Amino acid sequence: MAQPKTREEKLFSAAVLRRSFELQEARYQDGFRFVYEGVLRDLGLEEREVEEFLAAHRDEVEKVIGRRGGT
Repeated sequence: MAQPKTREEKLFSAAVLRRSFELQEARYQDGFRFVYEGVLRDLGLEEREVEEFLAAHRDEVEKVIGRRGGT
């Protein structure tokens, strides 16, 4: 059985999802909002927490999604 994710892992996952969708075309934003809100609910996180995590760990998140130097 898989070990439960830590709060840090949950925040990282949500931040990667959020940043990935931010980089998509605007036409996907409604679908993103629906999925993202469900993920936050399932992980027991608030959007503010993810925003703060992303601000503090942007380079790590960008690296995971294949962007270098925030570009």
